[in-house]
Amino acid sequence: MVKYILLSLLSLTGLYQQQNNAKEIIRISDERSRGKSMKGEMILKVVRPDYTRELDLYSWAKGTEYSLVEVLSPAKDKGTTYLKRKKEVWDWVPTLERTIKLPPSMMSQSWMGTDFTNDDLVKEISIVDDYDQTILGEEKTGDRLCYKIQLIPKPNTAIVWSKIIMWIDKKDYLQLKTESYDDDGKLVNVLTCSDIKMMGGRLQPTTLEIIPTDKPGHKTIIIYKSREYDMPISDDFFSTQNMKNPKQ
Repeated sequence: MVKYILLSLLSLTGLYQQQNNAKEIIRISDERSRGKSMKGEMILKVVRPDYTRELDLYSWAKGTEYSLVEVLSPAKDKGTTYLKRKKEVWDWVPTLERTIKLPPSMMSQSWMGTDFTNDDLVKEISIVDDYDQTILGEEKTGDRLCYKIQLIPKPNTAIVWSKIIMWIDKKDYLQLKTESYDDDGKLVNVLTCSDIKMMGGRLQPTTLEIIPTDKPGHKTIIIYKSREYDMPISDDFFSTQNMKNPKQ
């Protein structure tokens, strides 16, 4: 009996250490990819079976609560901006000369015609604090050996996914692949990250591709052209007044 109890305690201790290690891996990876703040230029490609749409964007972000995106091109969309301030999303459309706050009924709709929704922007879910993390093992993604980590949302947390599986590079803690599953355990989309380069003093994947599994021929690609981290940005920068001509 004593031996059984000791073995059970050792098993529980090992499980706790594994979960604790998984959370630390996620924390380090999240901090390295996000920083306290960041800004940079990117190309956004929306690929559909019958067309491809491409935009050049500049974005600013601070933590998980604030972000501002300005469209630089094409000409017909130039000057359009999108603001996320805590749980609100606003659009500035130069041709209409109007600032529009998105109502709750539009939160499930596509953001800029991509495979992301407006609701994806306003969620303040933390992959560190709002999930229980467990290391499932190790697996290669491309030529990099990764931790394969499962994230299960904690009880009473308002999260659309029932499970997330992430592949995080063991050497540099880069998030290289993410699978998201619905309440029925069905794989909904796959995010892959590639083209690893030094940018803004950090080694980061510079190409992100998200593919919804139930929409053949659909995908969204983000290609970072430049990125800077941890610069001071006031909360006031992320205001509706600053949407018309963002300056920082």
